[in-house]
Amino acid sequence: MTDLNALTRANAKRWADARLTRNFTAVARRLVAPAAKARYQAVAVKTGVPWAVIAVIHQRESSQDWTGSLAQGDPWDRVSVHVPAGRGPFCSWEEAAIDALVNCAPYAARNKDWSIGGTLAMLERYNGLGYASKGRPSPYIWAGTDQYVSGKYVRDGVYDPNVVDSQLGCAGLLITMMKLDPTIKFAGAAAIAPPVVPKPQPAQAPAAKTPASITNPAKGSIGAVIANILTAILKGK
Repeated sequence: MTDLNALTRANAKRWADARLTRNFTAVARRLVAPAAKARYQAVAVKTGVPWAVIAVIHQRESSQDWTGSLAQGDPWDRVSVHVPAGRGPFCSWEEAAIDALVNCAPYAARNKDWSIGGTLAMLERYNGLGYASKGRPSPYIWAGTDQYVSGKYVRDGVYDPNVVDSQLGCAGLLITMMKLDPTIKFAGAAAIAPPVVPKPQPAQAPAAKTPASITNPAKGSIGAVIANILTAILKGK
């Protein structure tokens, strides 16, 4: 049986160490787009699951297809055939999403730990704990980062250590979404500071030149020549 506290700690450490190895920007931009965000927020209000978590589940389960259920990607307007099977039909994507989060394992709506480690552990449970039982980082979470190299369940119960998951993982999506939308925050996740733009320095006025005079003749002038002659005479005394 997987130790969920250990999994939470492991994923928090991986988050702190992670570096992206693929480009997440285009997909993350779609997930935080105002129209999509509003729909995710509507489900978040009903379930207590952060909207950004709902967004990355939607991407992983159905590539953000609004005709696909959040539970497993099956069309929500008919009875689902993949696990969890037998759900639906529903009247809308939102209704199906609420059912997936409230009534289907791992019952994300019951989760109380939305720190970054707890969030990633919940997302891993959403996909299954097979990777954790092998001591391997889940590609569902870490694909596209340096925390994942290879290994994937190619079908139920069949693990191939050499297959590389081509989908983008939840962690990299969240990292990129947080850069695009600073309202997304998780306890324990380092805040993403905006770039520091140096303030323009006021232009310094050139130093005022002392006007030429008898005591300060202009360089190369007759006065300067005479001053040099007098200086030489005085030194010769």
